[in-house]
Amino acid sequence: MTTRRCAAALSRTFLARTTAMAMGACLVVGCGALPGGSGGSGGADTLTVMTFAPVESKATNMPGMPGMAKAYERWVNSKGGINGRKLRVLTCDERNTATGAADCARKAVAEKAVAVIGSYSQHGRAFLAPLEAEGIPFIGGYGVSAEEFQSPLSYPVNGGQPVLVAGAGHQLGRTCAKVALVRPDTLAGDSLPLQLNAGLKANQMGDASDIRAAEDSADLSVQANEALAASSAGAPAAPSKGGASSAKDGKDRGCVAAVLGARTETFFDAFRRADSQNRKPQVSSVLGSVSQALVDRTGGKESPFEGAYVTSWYPVSADPLWTQMRNVISDHAFGDNAVDPDDSGAQTTWIAYTVFSEVVKRFKEDEDLTGRTLTRKLNQSDPVKTGGLTPDLSWRYQDMRAVSGFPRMVNGRVTFQVVQQGRLVAQPGGEQSMDMTKTLEQAPRSS
Repeated sequence: MTTRRCAAALSRTFLARTTAMAMGACLVVGCGALPGGSGGSGGADTLTVMTFAPVESKATNMPGMPGMAKAYERWVNSKGGINGRKLRVLTCDERNTATGAADCARKAVAEKAVAVIGSYSQHGRAFLAPLEAEGIPFIGGYGVSAEEFQSPLSYPVNGGQPVLVAGAGHQLGRTCAKVALVRPDTLAGDSLPLQLNAGLKANQMGDASDIRAAEDSADLSVQANEALAASSAGAPAAPSKGGASSAKDGKDRGCVAAVLGARTETFFDAFRRADSQNRKPQVSSVLGSVSQALVDRTGGKESPFEGAYVTSWYPVSADPLWTQMRNVISDHAFGDNAVDPDDSGAQTTWIAYTVFSEVVKRFKEDEDLTGRTLTRKLNQSDPVKTGGLTPDLSWRYQDMRAVSGFPRMVNGRVTFQVVQQGRLVAQPGGEQSMDMTKTLEQAPRSS
């Protein structure tokens, strides 16, 4: 070896040893964050969380959920954070695929998020497995996947689709002589007739006719005709303009409930065309399949949803209980049109972040806050208040409900709404809200 080569080799060896010693010293005294280390999430005084939802998919999109999360981040940080801790919100496009959901969860793990909050995905198994492996709690998901009500690290703020469908059965059971249900021909859709029938049974009604539709069907005229025939069979004629009932028990109408998600609009458009004899059965759906934005987009007062019954988890959007959320959107959404205060996704995200903030405030100033310690606090804490938007929420063992297949359900409340003059308003003359837990506890489980 030449003298020059020997000197170069010694120089590289010295540099490598010096670098290793410097990195070791940093680890001991904490002089900075190493790539991939705990400092990558923003430091000890920063809480990193994630909100994910489909944003640019070909199916259901929920851009208002990550939009609401970012507005919440700006709002709390403008006030000094949560108990002095700055909030860092990551967002992720779930793309309505299992791969996308898993990718978002892995990103949350990589960024050392302490929680995933107020998110939407139909692929519960795909995103919950990575979160469970790292002890990261999932707070206030939209409630669209069954796994959200089964995972020990999931903390739902509403009763998901089961309570909405059972509530629709209760709502229709007070009015209808005959009910037809149009629902997706999927494994998840198979549970919907059981839930609707549980609500009907509570009002001494027989089972609804079960009409299935392909999840990706663009033509629902066949199902529209089936629903019209099934809801009309054996039902008395519609009441006169004066409202007089022709049935002794007051149940004087045929009724059609459609729970098809983004395809609900397609169905009711076909249904209106199929009703050439102007029989006008009572139509019904649930939050998520019908929204204020959908009513606005389809004609407002002239919408096919005018007069429709809708069950929701929350108070109507005009309720003063939503004032603070509306102010945050106005002041901190910065013109993001995706953040609509009438949107159930944005509302769910607001409630989920409210829960997160209230639980974080229960940590002492010097107490370590990680996904696992946050989970422990959620499991042990007294009920959390959400400003009246939900009942007080608690996920202790004694707070769980005995709903088959949904052991993590802690909130069975629904509200009953109707579309009047193009707006979703509280249904007049009926209960303002109702807990559907006991009704669901009596429902059989789908095979």
